[in-house]
Amino acid sequence: MRHGLERMLDLGLPNFFLIDTQPEARLSPEILTEACRQLKRNRVQHLRDTPTEQSVKILARLAHNWRDDLFPIRKLALAHGPEATGFSKPSLARGLDQFFGRITEESLHNLIAQDLGDSRRLDGPMGTPEERADNRTAMARGPELIGHITAGNLPCPTLMSMVHGVLVGSAQFVKCAEGAGFIPRLFAHSLYDAHAKLGACLELAIWPGGDHPFEAALFDEADCIVATGRDETLTEIQSRLPLGKRFLGHGHRVSFGYIHRDVLSRAMAIELAKNAARDVAAWNQLGCLSPQLFYVEKNGAVRPEVFAEMLAGEIEALEAKEPRGEISTEESANIAYRRDFFELRSVNTGDVKQWKSDGDTSWTVVFEEDPVFVNSCLNRFIHVKAVENLGEMLRVAEMTRGQVSTVALAAPKNDAEEMVKTLAHWGVTRVCPIGQMQNPPMGWRHDGRPTLGDLVTWTDWEL
Repeated sequence: MRHGLERMLDLGLPNFFLIDTQPEARLSPEILTEACRQLKRNRVQHLRDTPTEQSVKILARLAHNWRDDLFPIRKLALAHGPEATGFSKPSLARGLDQFFGRITEESLHNLIAQDLGDSRRLDGPMGTPEERADNRTAMARGPELIGHITAGNLPCPTLMSMVHGVLVGSAQFVKCAEGAGFIPRLFAHSLYDAHAKLGACLELAIWPGGDHPFEAALFDEADCIVATGRDETLTEIQSRLPLGKRFLGHGHRVSFGYIHRDVLSRAMAIELAKNAARDVAAWNQLGCLSPQLFYVEKNGAVRPEVFAEMLAGEIEALEAKEPRGEISTEESANIAYRRDFFELRSVNTGDVKQWKSDGDTSWTVVFEEDPVFVNSCLNRFIHVKAVENLGEMLRVAEMTRGQVSTVALAAPKNDAEEMVKTLAHWGVTRVCPIGQMQNPPMGWRHDGRPTLGDLVTWTDWEL
């Protein structure tokens, strides 16, 4: 349903980027090569020596505008976004507000300082106390050209990668996934409107995944390739990169929630259910930070199956205010099949219960006593499982070890620190409160890696 829709929407935007002229103008590897070379020339002229402070102010002001209902680009996003992306207008508005709400002058400066030691180290040599004790300073520089190979499920990772590229002073070529160029295209235009010289260091286009001639042209010209997608896709991309190219890949990840028995008083359970419903509804549960399931400890004041019923009630209430939106026939059929499977089990066994929307597939909650980890079919289809303790959860979720991005944790303060240490040693790279799974802070280390630190190259100056 959503395939290629962003190509058909007439948004009245000027043709600043290759994506604006597709599919009427045929893209070729030669055109792509020249576009990359022009980006690098523009970077030298407009971006390389732009003070970091100026880039930070431009990005922060732009993020503020994206949260303003009178901002023309936001109006376009909300008017045409449901058709182009499949997300309902209320869901899209909330998602954009949360994403751009993270981008402030303070958060951008903090991110640079977190990864580089000082936000001015991209402008010239600076020394930390430890470096000055060694009589040296250092300067960080971003790649000349970053090539982004993006996934098609959510717009936020692509937008954040573009923000990171601007911060480190790199030209950028963004290859959007088919059917997923609508929001990145609007963001690129908003950046061009905010500062045309920065916008001239950005390019976007769409071509079918795995089109080797196009990708080879990009790989030849870019210094760094940042790719998001399936693990097999990342392996295949990396195998085709010329020697010496930097590669940053973000593959398949899953996330889930965990609720300790001691926070399951009636009042706290109601609040947790509301927050968990937000996690399920955010971006229709399609991102790697979205929960596949919630583990709930037994022997609390509220039993796990009762919590599942509370969660169903909160998701139903949220659906009335922020509907899921349309999904494909195949996705809807998959949900119906899964519902029938669990309905049959609920009839034949006493350890499965299911709550679901009437008349459509908008939302589903399945409770199981069997604690073994199971993947959700997404689009607001969530599992709740009962466990004795964290140790049991780690055993039954062992098949996901090394693939877990985020665990949303609700636990007493005295227990939480030890639980976080256990999760860290198990391989989890982010632990957050329930309700914040799709809203990581600006300084979040994606997949446990330094955000800007992986992009830059250092020059040490020994005085």
